[in-house]
Formats: sequence, C-alpha cells, structure tokens
Amino acid sequence: MPTIDELCAAAFASLTPPPRLRLSDWIEREVRLPEGVSSQPGPVRLWPFQREIADAIGDPLIERVTLVKPVRVGFTTLLSSAVASFVANDPAPILCLLPAESDCRDYVVSDIEPIFAASPAVASALGTEQDEAGRNTLLSRRFPGGSLKVVAAKAPRNLRRHNVRFLLMDEVDGMAPTPEGSPLLLAERRTLSFPDRKIILGSTPVHEETSHVLRAYAQSDQRVFEVPCPHCGTFTEIEWAQISWPEGRPEAAFWCCPHCAAEVSERHKPAMIEAGRWRVTRPEVEGHAGFRMNALISLHANAAWGKLATEFLASKDDPTLLQTFVNTILGQGWRSEGDELDENSMAARAEPFGLAQIPAEVLVLTLGCDVQHDRLELTYVGWTESGAMLVLGHRVIWGPFDAEGTWAELDALLRERFPHALGGKMAIDATAIDAGDGTSMNMVTGFCRPRTARKVFAIKGASGNRPVIERAGSKTKTGARLWIVGVDTVKTQLFARLPRPGQVRFSQDLPAVWYEQVASERAVVRYSRGQPLRNFERIPGRRAEALDCTVYAFAARQMVNINPEVRREELARAEAAPTTRKGPVLQSDWMRRR
Repeated sequence: MPTIDELCAAAFASLTPPPRLRLSDWIEREVRLPEGVSSQPGPVRLWPFQREIADAIGDPLIERVTLVKPVRVGFTTLLSSAVASFVANDPAPILCLLPAESDCRDYVVSDIEPIFAASPAVASALGTEQDEAGRNTLLSRRFPGGSLKVVAAKAPRNLRRHNVRFLLMDEVDGMAPTPEGSPLLLAERRTLSFPDRKIILGSTPVHEETSHVLRAYAQSDQRVFEVPCPHCGTFTEIEWAQISWPEGRPEAAFWCCPHCAAEVSERHKPAMIEAGRWRVTRPEVEGHAGFRMNALISLHANAAWGKLATEFLASKDDPTLLQTFVNTILGQGWRSEGDELDENSMAARAEPFGLAQIPAEVLVLTLGCDVQHDRLELTYVGWTESGAMLVLGHRVIWGPFDAEGTWAELDALLRERFPHALGGKMAIDATAIDAGDGTSMNMVTGFCRPRTARKVFAIKGASGNRPVIERAGSKTKTGARLWIVGVDTVKTQLFARLPRPGQVRFSQDLPAVWYEQVASERAVVRYSRGQPLRNFERIPGRRAEALDCTVYAFAARQMVNINPEVRREELARAEAAPTTRKGPVLQSDWMRRR
C-alpha cells in the first residue's frame, strides 16, 4: 500500500505539465515537404546544425534569434516550419517581413501554402483566400487564435496597422530605409505590446559596413558551428582558408585541419557535421541567440567542397562574381577595396581599338545615352563572352533635347554598323536612354516606343538595393513603358570592375574628359535615421555624364541574350556590296503609255 508521501508525490506529478516538445522534434514529426518544393519530399529531416537553430526559435526564454546565412542551408524551410509550429501550438498574430511585394507572393505560393497543405497538423489552419467572407487574402490569413500576414518592407503603411507577437524577417540586407525610417525598427515596434514576443531575423550579408544582419549578430551571443577533426578530434569551425585542392583539380578539394594539418576528404563531412556542435562565444549575452555559418557545412550535393572550389575559380577574377561567392557561399559581408576611382590609372590603360575596328572578342554592343537640355551623350560598350567590358567610344550630339533634328541624328547613329575584326559588321544590340528628367521624359519615351523591337529602351535610374534593370510597375501618363535601372547596384559593380584591367578595357579614342567624368563619384557610408547606408555622391566640381552613360550601357547588356557561336558566325560574314535597284519588268508597251 503506497505511503502518504508517495501519494502526495504522485498527485503533484499529475499537476506538472509534460515536458515541452522541442521545436526540432515537432518539425520532424509534423512538417512535410510536398513534391515541387523540395528535391526530397516527405517528412522534414533537419540537419544537425539546423536543430539548435530550430530549438532556439521555439525556446520561450530566447526573445531574439539572428542567423547570418549563406545559400543551400535550408533556412526558408526552417522559417516556414517555425510558422507552422506557431500556428499549431502557440497561435498568435504572426508577421513575416520580406524586402518586396514579389518576394511576399512568391514565399506564400511557393513555400507557405504547399508546406501547410502537405502537413496534417496545419493542413486546414489558414483556410483559403475566399474563406470568412473575404477577410482572407493571399498575404493575410486568419486562423483560430491568431493571424498570419506577409508584408513587404518597402511600404511603411504595411507596418502601421499590425500588432504582432511573432516577427520573422528574411533577407533583411535587401531592405532599404523608408521615408519613415528603418523597416526593421518599424516592424519591431509592432511587437512591443507582447512581453513574450519573438523576433527572428535572417539574411545573407551583402556589404560589411552596412549589413543589418551582421550588426544584429554582433549584439547576440555569437554562436559558431564547430566540427571534430576525424584525425585529432579537435573541434573547429570549417573556414574557406582551410579548403585546398591539387593544382588544376578543384573537384578534389579537401579540408585541412588547422590543428593537426591532416587532409580531410569530402567523404568524412557527413560524420563530422553529425558530430558537430554550436559554441557560444559570448555567454554573457542572454535572450539573443546568434548563429553564423557558411555553405561549407551544407550537406547539399551542390555544396560539396569540390563544387564550391570550382565555383570559386570561375569567379575569383571578376569582382562582381566574387562578391556573390563571398556573400552567398561564405556568408560574409563584402568589403570594398576603395571608395574612389583613379582617372589617370584608367587612362593609362588605353588600347588601340575602337569603333573603327571592333576587336574580335566583342560579341555584344550596347549603348548608354544621357539626355541633357542642349545635347545627348553616348557611350558605346562592347562585351566579351566572359563578360569583360570594352569601352569603345563616346560621342556627343549637340542640339536641344526637344528638337526633332537632335533625335533624327540619334536615330541615324543607332542604325550605324561598325567594322568587326572577324570580317563583318556589328550593329548595336540594345540602347538605354535616360528619361529620368521629367522635362525630357515625353520626348524620350516617344522616341523609344516605336523602336522597342530594336531594343531601344527608355529608362529611369533609382537608388537603393534594386535589380540592375526591371520593368516599371505601370506605364507613364502617355502610355509609354519605362524600365527602372538600379543605379547604386550597377555603380557598385562598376567600381569593383573599372580598376581591374582584366575586367574593363578602354579605347584610345576616349577623350580625357570621359575618364574624369566616369570617376566623378565616390562610395560613402552615411547614417540615415541611425541606419548606415552605402551610396554614391558626386565629387564637387565634376560632371557625371560619362558615368551615367556607362551605367545605362551596363544595364542594357541585361536585355541581350545571344548564342556566342552563332554570333561569331554572323560577324564573320562580310556584307555583300549593295546592288542597284532595278525597276519592274514591264510585260506590255501599254504600261509605258502616258
């Protein structure tokens, strides 16, 4: 017969809630990936380094989770699984913040809806867009006890109306400040009414000096993922500096242990990752778990060390591609080499080529046109198969921008064909003409609209973190179509390329003033509402037409798609001499009568 103490202990035990299921265990038990979303559909199986991240997201004692991430580590699936867990186990208002409206729609359609539909625990939680008398929409859903809203950071009004307990922000380094301040801070203010709030922030870092995610990670407990060496057993973080390969054989890349110098091949990686662990480097920080990793620990087949080494060799000589590798594979912010361009060093690299004889390696020709009130300025840029730029020439058309003769002269220049070293002649493949000046916009769009088939585009520059070129969301008042050029994005790439002889070459026909104008701006970091912003500002006393033209010609290259071999064959054909046009063959003298 049980004693009184045993009965009391049993009674108290019955009142104690069962231990909370860790989020990582819940995800693997309840979340499923459908076909089309994952190459391995079925129940989610978290990698070892994902499990602690998931458990930190589900830990009620941790208010903030920051993740500095590369690609190929499954963060989007982890984020969607966390949303599913909140909906099923801890319903409350949830807000997902992404950089742009298109990102929001793609995330809901490609990730949220398929995962929810395939996972029984949450299959019917979000309902459909037509449920509840129209209260649900694609980006705003209600469920018992809470709601899910997926909003874009670009519009401050998206952040005003919501009070949320769970805030999940992805790709925060792609979020530009709004007129009302940082969208990250605006979103965080929407959580202040909940003492048990949860803020999850993740991103691939972009620029080191302005990275939101790197700044957040610096305020966290800064965890790093370490694995044991299969030879000496010492735990260490796998870093790119420790990856080596035999000369000429990047596919045979291996990891070199920094402690025992043993060469560890790819076949050991799964066991090393399985035995790996996160180490907190700042234990004095509480309530903010920060995770930093790179793609070297990813178990994706396309993240094998040999594949990454091959990618590195293909990108190391092009600063644009190298930055992508540093950001998306190494999970590191890009550090710019310099803030200003040296016009004299660029001019000293001039070579004997130009529009009079286009070099054989040039397969694409683009033109950037800057519109001034008394002239049009044009820069011609040739492109090789590898993406190198050859600045072939610069011309000026003098005349008022609103005079028909000015545009007739431009039309004649756009039809010009230039001698090519392969034997034929080369036409302009695409032209970008600045319509950003409100005064000249109607003239520019009126000129470009009937020439769209010839890839003559009216463009307008826009600052901030934007694509190189994208179609404007709506037409102008006159019905014309504009294309938006991300001028800061292009200038960042140009400032990395222009100092490198292998990436940009210059014609000896370029005037000295062209070099002065292309070096007319410098990259600076300024603080706006407390947030660091990297942008470009004019050096006092300098004009910038050549830089603007080069930016537009760079953007125009994105609008051209060629087959290199076919293009070479076309350029090798010498044009036949023009024939004299003959009159019609008359079959009867009657037709000659007057």
